[in-house]
Amino acid sequence: MNEFRALALLSKFKWIFVKIGIDYRAMETILRMKLTMDGRRTPTIFNGQKKKEGNQFLKSLWIYGLYGLMIIPFMLFGDGHYIFQMSIVFGIMMFILATTMVSDFSTVLLDIRDKTVLQTKPVSSRTINTAKIIHILIYMFFITGAFIAIPLIIGLFKNGIAFTLVFLAALILTMLFIVVFTSLMYFVVLRFFDGERLKDIINYVQIILSVGVIIGYQVVIRAFNFADLELMYTFNWWHVFLPPMWFGAAFELLLNQDFSTTLILLSVLALIIPIISIYIYVKLMPSFEKNMDKLMSESKSRKRSGRMTDFWARVCCRNREERMFFRFASLMMKQERNFKLRVYPSLGFAFIFPFIFIFTELQMRTLAEISTGSMFLLIYFGNMMIPTIIHTLQFSDNYKGSWLFKASPIQQPTAAYSGTLKAFFIKLYVPVFLMLSIAFISIFSIRILPDLFAVLLGAILHTLLTYKWMNADEFPFTQTFEFAQSQGSAKMFLISLGAGLFVIAHLIANAVVGGIYVYIVLLLIAVFFGWRKVFPMESGEVR
Repeated sequence: MNEFRALALLSKFKWIFVKIGIDYRAMETILRMKLTMDGRRTPTIFNGQKKKEGNQFLKSLWIYGLYGLMIIPFMLFGDGHYIFQMSIVFGIMMFILATTMVSDFSTVLLDIRDKTVLQTKPVSSRTINTAKIIHILIYMFFITGAFIAIPLIIGLFKNGIAFTLVFLAALILTMLFIVVFTSLMYFVVLRFFDGERLKDIINYVQIILSVGVIIGYQVVIRAFNFADLELMYTFNWWHVFLPPMWFGAAFELLLNQDFSTTLILLSVLALIIPIISIYIYVKLMPSFEKNMDKLMSESKSRKRSGRMTDFWARVCCRNREERMFFRFASLMMKQERNFKLRVYPSLGFAFIFPFIFIFTELQMRTLAEISTGSMFLLIYFGNMMIPTIIHTLQFSDNYKGSWLFKASPIQQPTAAYSGTLKAFFIKLYVPVFLMLSIAFISIFSIRILPDLFAVLLGAILHTLLTYKWMNADEFPFTQTFEFAQSQGSAKMFLISLGAGLFVIAHLIANAVVGGIYVYIVLLLIAVFFGWRKVFPMESGEVR
């Protein structure tokens, strides 16, 4: 069996595990087996590549090294203002670690497949759970090391050995905090829900976390004021809820010798919160393991597709086959957890980003001044999600059932994607668009109603063009998610930027008196004839 350097290093701390009641030999055996099996696993960030020999996760670490380059400017900017520099650095790092924890290691943390084997052996649940956490921490250590290696070297030469030592200590506390906080978050969910409902809740928690870190990222930046190109920091009570600022304050306290009360408070939080969270997790570990048994349970029934789905199927679809695929796609988008985990963050970003830019503008202008301008065109951020979601419509966890499409007497195959795209538009795009429209009308008044209608029509045309550029010849939901990130990612990025063409056309239309109405007519013609050109089918009932 393979020997691992991580286990050799871990053995140096054997006495700690023995002291807290962990069967170290059993834990080491479990870890060795898990690390051996990891050689067959492809990480989320590297999905789609053909399987090769060795641990593919370790071979993908260079990607995190590239991510680490983005924090170098912040370490060079604001010389001596550690609370600013390092708050931003740790904000970015926590974002990377948190999203990696959610995407790659939630399944490890919530894995119950080995319980049927391990629970029949004389191994305590505390040992099993400790092995699970150590397993995750080993990989988080590799990720953090790859991510921070180059910035750490630059920090060493720029700020000295004291800075580097504080940085390393803060990194360890950050890793512990992210892993344990995620575990405790899942414990709370496990405590109150069970079965299929529990799995849905966990899925939503993962989505909320992905969106939440973006919001937190913006909040951290706005904790600082810039006056005459000088950085100014003023403490506010809500800063105690921003973990990146805890670590930024620790650098300011230890390296700049600023012993103000607020910095001492934030620095103490950076030290004690990870430790307290670990203590709480250890105490709750038996209960956490017991509640994980709920993941084995299944809900007795699922709600059927609602009446609104049938209503929109009758309104939007031209024949029975298209209505059938509309209902099928609606159900898949509702129940496929992997699909929701990949798509819903995009919906959240589409809703959040317009307001982030508006809030940024509010620092320079009043809301009354903004309401008279053209910032309502920020709603086009919602259209940038269209290519990504349409690309994802090809994939499913249940792709092996795609043989049913070929076995079924489908007379008009174009109805498959036509119905699926309409389901995407009604079920996913329109709700976000309506929420943004209501918010924007309250800011910019009803004068933008024609503009909003033009945006909606542009989204339909963008959906049609994306499908055409994507050249999706297969039925929807018929490919494995293993290829979701590798297939045409660069092409999808370019198509996403295509939303900018609609923005330019919209600006040109608004530059001419009455031009927006001409633009709306042109979009209506393009959508009407374009849809029938791309999806030709009989309008009558298919028998």
